Amino acid sequence: MKCPFCGHLGDKVVDSREGKEGGVIRRRRECLQCGRRFTSYERIDEIPCMVVKKDGTRERFERQKLIVGLLKACEKRPVSVAAVESIADHVEAMLQDRPEKEMAASEIGALVMAELKKLDEVAYVRFASVYRHFRDIGEFMDELKDLLKAKE
Repeated sequence: MKCPFCGHLGDKVVDSREGKEGGVIRRRRECLQCGRRFTSYERIDEIPCMVVKKDGTRERFERQKLIVGLLKACEKRPVSVAAVESIADHVEAMLQDRPEKEMAASEIGALVMAELKKLDEVAYVRFASVYRHFRDIGEFMDELKDLLKAKE
């Protein structure tokens, strides 16, 4: 850290305190050259994760929006909230690990469907019916047949 008084690069931390909400760390420093004290603040630099929609628009990833959709698909099913949060954690981790910090909505949907398929097949079909926008009962039946073939 460069001293604001003399420009020297050497200092020692005298005191560290976390900010009120935990997002900032305040550090009191003492310059090793001139002995004067100054304060520095450290913040986590968060880059928002973005979802690329079908029409090409981008919107900020909202974990709560994903959880609401998963809970709706798992309604009245023997699926714990912890399992739903685990799926949301997995999707969020995938987004965080990407260098470009964005993912197509179709990729997110496919990821969620793969996780739901392992967890609960009824919840999977419910989610797929909304996500894939089946045009008629035939498309819906094809999905169910594929699911039944996979069980055999």
